[in-house]
Amino acid sequence: MIEEAGRLPVPEVGDVACLTMVPPDPSAVLVLAHGAGAGMTHPFMQALAAALAKQAVATVRFQFPYTDLGGRRPDPPPVLMAAVEAAVADAGRRFPRLSLFAGGKSMGGRMASQAASRGMQVQGLVCFGFPLHPAGRPGTSRAAHLQRVAIPMLFLQGERDRLADLALLRPVIHELGALGTLEVIADGDHGFHVPKRSGQTDAEVIERLAERAAGWMARVAAANRAP
Repeated sequence: MIEEAGRLPVPEVGDVACLTMVPPDPSAVLVLAHGAGAGMTHPFMQALAAALAKQAVATVRFQFPYTDLGGRRPDPPPVLMAAVEAAVADAGRRFPRLSLFAGGKSMGGRMASQAASRGMQVQGLVCFGFPLHPAGRPGTSRAAHLQRVAIPMLFLQGERDRLADLALLRPVIHELGALGTLEVIADGDHGFHVPKRSGQTDAEVIERLAERAAGWMARVAAANRAP
């Protein structure tokens, strides 16, 4: 596989670093945004991109502007969404023959879904650990915009995710009808870490995430090609 570093222009913000990982014969490309507390080179992001490459999915990762500048406080949502939209537009230009998806880890997936709610053009969204609410403060207001998303959405969630009470998340996704799909990772937390007693390793969980995401993307792409 090939991994290429570059710079991504974000309108009215400037360039940010990006990484593109392309397997030998990709079937789709996923714009993969990072979470609030770690950038695109975090071990989880790197391992997930490599696991997706094994499933014939190319990935485009990028730094949000605040991360690119070495900051810790996330940019305002309009800036975060502009970065996602810029990465999607760039991926669409570079890979015009591939099925195009967007999503990301935690905040990255949430920002991709918000961008989609205002018209960003992709075939579907893949959210790894959607942050439904802050830890210890259950609620669903962060998901209100999902009703305005008109494309298929996949939510991969850890069973022990403290930022997404499944008792709240399941009804939210049920209300999305055929557009919403939930995959629960047994024993996983918000970072998809699993305890030793689970009988699985973090690496195995990441491989499973990639398999499920790739399979879902293949089904969505096939449905879009059907007459």
